[in-house]
Amino acid sequence: MKTLTMKTLTLLSFCAITALSASPAMASSDGRDAERARTALAAGEILPLSTVLQRLSAQHPGHVLEAELDLEQNRWVYDIKLLPPQSGVVRLELDARDASVLQRREKRRSGTPAPAVQPAAPAAPATPAQAN
Repeated sequence: MKTLTMKTLTLLSFCAITALSASPAMASSDGRDAERARTALAAGEILPLSTVLQRLSAQHPGHVLEAELDLEQNRWVYDIKLLPPQSGVVRLELDARDASVLQRREKRRSGTPAPAVQPAAPAAPATPAQAN
């Protein structure tokens, strides 16, 4: 995978923040989640998306298809959807404080073979002493 430049990461961060601000998923009944996210980011309570994507690319290569920031049970969580080079779509839930992986789910592409199962080793032929 190509290394993401700071310009690309900044653009991705801007797009994600813009999308999150307008996203119904970010709107709560009181409409304050977007403001809470901005406050948490400014206070250093959560990492910027650009930092999360840099850390993520080292262990989970692929193209980012989608990124969301959600407040789940009083915890900020980045929900990242990736298209890795060798398999189907991977969805990761990351703790927004430190980018640690909370959950990983993978959907295989149709037609992608399952991991190969190694056949059992054939039994050794019986020796004449064992046959008696």
